Amino acid sequence: MNSETTKLSRAQEFAELAGVTVRTLHHYDRLGLLKPSYRSEAGYRLYTQRDLARLEQIVVLKFLGLPLKSIGKLLKSEPRSLPEVLQTQQKILTEKRLELDRTIEAISAARSALHASPEPDWTLITHIIRRIGMHNETDWTTNYFSEEAKVKVDERKKLWSPELQERVTYEWKELFHDVEAALGEDPSGPVAQGLATRWRKLISEFTGGNPEIQKGLNKMYADSADWPAQQRQDQIKPEIQAFIQKAMQASPNT
Repeated sequence: MNSETTKLSRAQEFAELAGVTVRTLHHYDRLGLLKPSYRSEAGYRLYTQRDLARLEQIVVLKFLGLPLKSIGKLLKSEPRSLPEVLQTQQKILTEKRLELDRTIEAISAARSALHASPEPDWTLITHIIRRIGMHNETDWTTNYFSEEAKVKVDERKKLWSPELQERVTYEWKELFHDVEAALGEDPSGPVAQGLATRWRKLISEFTGGNPEIQKGLNKMYADSADWPAQQRQDQIKPEIQAFIQKAMQASPNT
């Protein structure tokens, strides 16, 4: 027996040494991730220092979020593949962090909506969650924006705080309600023109007045029939959209 195996540990001792459970060791054995170097005559698993080093690698990679199947493949591959795997995992975790940030923003906006009304507006809350927290931001919308617009949108996102999102969400809700109540008004009249002004202001808060972002938004809404199914549920009511378009066309500023 060489120096590498002079110290043999049974499963319980080895598990305590590594800070895992015996059940975990058995699970890793079944998966082929960590098989004990030896078995005693009685069939007990016996682990060596080399096994401990491999287990530490598994624990670290699992902590970084890699699934066990990927860890097994990685440990069988050459060491130089590790930087590439870690880079991929970093990207995945970054995307998850962004998703969590959006979900937190959604919760904050939903709480604000609840405080603003004595009765919960579940339609609005559902809209907020779908819009901010649950759909993938790397998404289909980027197809409508030029490279210049994408850069500008990313710059605008840095200014978009949860507090700002709460206010804008509430103002859009109020505007939709007011437009729907004014559908019988003359699009060129003062009521409709006031609503159109509010609409332009909220759009401008997103675009920052950038014509490339505005152009991308126009393309996106013109293609609303081809939006993904979930996003189609979030569309502005056609009658509201049609009324605002007429008001915009009748505006002397157009």
